[in-house]
Amino acid sequence: MDWVGIGDGSIAKPTPGNLTLRLCTMPQQHRPKILISGSGIAGSVLAFWLLRAYPLAEITIVERAPSLRLTGASVDIRNSAIDIVKLMGLEDEIKKHTTRERGVHCVDRHGNVAWTLNASGREDMQSVTSEFEIFRGKLAAIFLEPIKDKVAFVFDEMVKSFVQREDSVHVEFSNGKKAEAYDLLVAADGVGSRIRGQMLSTPWSDQIRDEGCYASYFTIKSDLLEGSRMAKWFNGTNGRVVFLRPDPDPRGRTRAYLVNVTPDGDTTLSQRLKDGLEQGHEAYQNLMEELFKDAGWISKEVIEGMRGSDDFYCSIFAQTRSPRLCDGRVVLIGDAGYATPGIGTSLAIIGGYILAGEILRHDCDVRPALEAYEGLMQPFVQTQQRSTNMMRYLNPQTEWGIVVRNTFMRVATFLMFDYLAMLSAAWLGFTEKKLVMPKYEWPAERRSSDSS
Repeated sequence: MDWVGIGDGSIAKPTPGNLTLRLCTMPQQHRPKILISGSGIAGSVLAFWLLRAYPLAEITIVERAPSLRLTGASVDIRNSAIDIVKLMGLEDEIKKHTTRERGVHCVDRHGNVAWTLNASGREDMQSVTSEFEIFRGKLAAIFLEPIKDKVAFVFDEMVKSFVQREDSVHVEFSNGKKAEAYDLLVAADGVGSRIRGQMLSTPWSDQIRDEGCYASYFTIKSDLLEGSRMAKWFNGTNGRVVFLRPDPDPRGRTRAYLVNVTPDGDTTLSQRLKDGLEQGHEAYQNLMEELFKDAGWISKEVIEGMRGSDDFYCSIFAQTRSPRLCDGRVVLIGDAGYATPGIGTSLAIIGGYILAGEILRHDCDVRPALEAYEGLMQPFVQTQQRSTNMMRYLNPQTEWGIVVRNTFMRVATFLMFDYLAMLSAAWLGFTEKKLVMPKYEWPAERRSSDSS
């Protein structure tokens, strides 16, 4: 006899008791076969909820990296994503591993505090520091834990091409995995999604909106914040930004960001930064050393820490604005469909939940489910995405511009903290307007209502 899924999403050998539970709470007309390209936040949240809906679903996650990528800069959880992590039962685990950052000091080249923006202490109106500030790797591990033994992971692999048929999508792979047909192909493969490009019949780069901002992230193996739980933000001229955040690791470390914000209309510097990204980490680190050697404050110490780090990562700070999120049996979630600096992680969580919910609501009828998902997500995403000049407004190019910004922020933070927190969040692309989510009848909820 086959093993069956029980109401809480786990797998158990059938007995008369749990077989009855299965029949009355979770009829299995469908055993969907689903391929998710990408093992990040969006893909793991989607798999969690799909398994809640269909415990016998055959879910394969292909990942082009040789292993799970459990590193990265700090991210946060905002908006309706907070409600979703509570529904997943993961709120306490996430809060246990937050950075415990208390806010941000903006400092001048001598290290003097120009202004401070504290954490708001509220979920509904968060400042630059979120109440759910957590490093990406830890958040990814938390989301992966409930599904890791229930899905098939294939590493060093990626989707090469796909062909849609009436009842399936036929997928070919790049590195040796045998071609297969699936009920659904999910592109959760990031900003540079090749699946998105093929789905839209355009180069994948056509959907990228460059914000003129390039960032590198790494962990410094010493505590440059000297035990403080306040992050520090320094602006040098020519769009050079050093951002240091506290690390909860008791060994005393610092999470560092080097950010280059290019002038509007600039082409030379942008091209150098793009070339550095394409050439790899060593080339990009060399470029950072050149550009930040005279930036000011403790830039030299940060560069030294960068050279000694073992988790260096660099990327463009960009938005994905895809005209469509689905086509037939192919769908985009997370950064592949709507990367948005500031709220991208939250959108990934929301998107994974909504997509699984619509598949459940449409009883595994994939095409209308994907169209319903797009109808909910696309308008909401558009309310969250802001002008591509946002980072340039926040990080002036000149000494005079930095002085003007600091003066305004100093006065504003002194006089009207709550308003400023909300205003700053809006500047950074965070809004507190929530997506009104449909109430999906997840199997556990069916069981409760049936028993009553």
